[in-house]
Amino acid sequence: MPELPEVAYQKKYADATILHKKIIKVETGDKKIFQSPKTQFEDSLLDNEFEASERLGKYLFLKLAKNGGLVLHFGMTGKLEFYQHEETPKYAQLTLTFQDHSRVSFTCPRKFAKLYLAENLTQFKKEHQIGTDALVLKEDEFLNILESKKGSIKGLLMNQKLIAGIGNLYADEVLYQCKVHPNTKVNNLTEKKKSCIYKEIEKVLETVKEARIEGEKLPKTYLTPVREKDAECPRKNGKIQQTKVIGRTTYFCPDCQKLK
Repeated sequence: MPELPEVAYQKKYADATILHKKIIKVETGDKKIFQSPKTQFEDSLLDNEFEASERLGKYLFLKLAKNGGLVLHFGMTGKLEFYQHEETPKYAQLTLTFQDHSRVSFTCPRKFAKLYLAENLTQFKKEHQIGTDALVLKEDEFLNILESKKGSIKGLLMNQKLIAGIGNLYADEVLYQCKVHPNTKVNNLTEKKKSCIYKEIEKVLETVKEARIEGEKLPKTYLTPVREKDAECPRKNGKIQQTKVIGRTTYFCPDCQKLK
């Protein structure tokens, strides 16, 4: 599922391709993706244009010149595809044609994505109870979030109502970098480990974001590129193991990340 770094890439892609272009045609796909009647999307987008974009966690807000904006949640397989030919991509759920005859489609093969209309991102954040963006989060706010929590640290990192943008993949990476077992209870974390986790949230997300945007490989010290059972630990400490945490498939090194 696209997490904060992948959505940051989609933001840069949108900024480079679809801003300041008048929309002259709107085509919609499966109604389950649209969180308002499809006619409202057609009415809002037609003869309008995107003038800016903003990211919040896993959401991308495309500000319209008139009447609010379009919010994209990419689900597991959603993405924007910009093109200048007439053949609509397979799995297109929303296709916009611009006045210069270029087009953009929001494609989503598995149909888990969601599209919203919103007046602004602040109101959308409040209505959907979205937490602070992981790259805006301050350390005192992070420590306050941890206060009195008793569940697993991985579950907390993935709770979008507390911290927005971290999903299954990068929660595993953050915890691997800090040598913290994903099933560790929040109330069992030392102050040193809490501080490490906070610092690694920013470091991991920024590192992955830049790698995604620039098309570069992740560092060899990262778990993500070898994230499979029995793969060699990047620290050469043993084999990567697989487990379930809050119902999600989780990868960790039992030698680096001991459960205490």
